[in-house]
Amino acid sequence: MAEVTLREVTKDTVRKIIDLEVAESQNELVAPNAVSIAEAHFEPKAWFRAVYADEEPVGFIMLYDDSETPRYYVWRMMVDAEHQGKGYGRRAMELLIDYVRGRPGATEIILSYVPGEGTPRPFYEKLGFVDTGEERHGEMLMRLEL
Repeated sequence: MAEVTLREVTKDTVRKIIDLEVAESQNELVAPNAVSIAEAHFEPKAWFRAVYADEEPVGFIMLYDDSETPRYYVWRMMVDAEHQGKGYGRRAMELLIDYVRGRPGATEIILSYVPGEGTPRPFYEKLGFVDTGEERHGEMLMRLEL
């Protein structure tokens, strides 16, 4: 398997990251990367990275990174349709979890998913996330205790 890394999005790579897309059936499950990057530029606590497999961009991940609270939020996570099922998303999430474990006072990671067909819930469960039973804006919340 290729080496998966999380890298800063730069002026030289932003177009490649914006061009990444999930499968058409997943369009309602995650915002386009252009929207995520735009939102991140207006939120000082946004931490976002491109997901690379060796030297090829294959995905995008974004975190609400507030070191003043023990709770961290996975804001966005996507893997390009052509690269799904290769383990890149799992490795990217493991790297994100490791990053959060190194943050001051971090005790948990929260994320949300859109319920229904094609939901990423099983993917997150394999990483140790559990449903909280809470709903926010039509999305279900999951939690990983660190």
